[in-house]
Amino acid sequence: MRSPSLRSRGEEQIRDEHGVPRGSLLGFWRWAYSQTLDNALRGVLAEYLVGLALGGPDRDARVEWDPYDLTTPDGVKIEVKSTAYLQSWAQKRKSTLVFNIPETNAWDSATGSWGLSRARQSDMYVFCVFNAVEPETADPLDMTQWDFYVAPTSRVNAALGGQKTVVLSSLKSRVAPEKVTFTGLADAVRRAV
Repeated sequence: MRSPSLRSRGEEQIRDEHGVPRGSLLGFWRWAYSQTLDNALRGVLAEYLVGLALGGPDRDARVEWDPYDLTTPDGVKIEVKSTAYLQSWAQKRKSTLVFNIPETNAWDSATGSWGLSRARQSDMYVFCVFNAVEPETADPLDMTQWDFYVAPTSRVNAALGGQKTVVLSSLKSRVAPEKVTFTGLADAVRRAV
């Protein structure tokens, strides 16, 4: 069932109490979501990019509190994590490439309740690294500026246990994810299953 709050065209008008148009949903999207170097928004963009690489996002709109980010057509649950050297603010040095990978209690939006046991909720991880280092040429929409690493959650669990974060170098040496390009993501996910 489609939520009445789900909007997809962007043409929808924002009206004042007299019914006078004051803006549009597209205007809000441009205002709120155009800074793709912002670390919080970049994570959402990474989810969308992985969804595109897998044939298109698996639903009409992102669900913020789902226990994982995407589902493949054959039911594989994917968690997408992102990191970058650059941020949207002034930096004295490049950021360390760190991913958050904590075990969580799953939220069930159908029942409005949390699961009882902590675990990594997905079958697969896709770790996305925005690898640009020069702010003047950084473009999160350019897939040549991204590296993608794919690993089954079982391997993340075996190598990292209950660890809550992992730096890229440790991820590569301990988990040994497959490094791929954007166009190689779908095949890498299929291989990792």
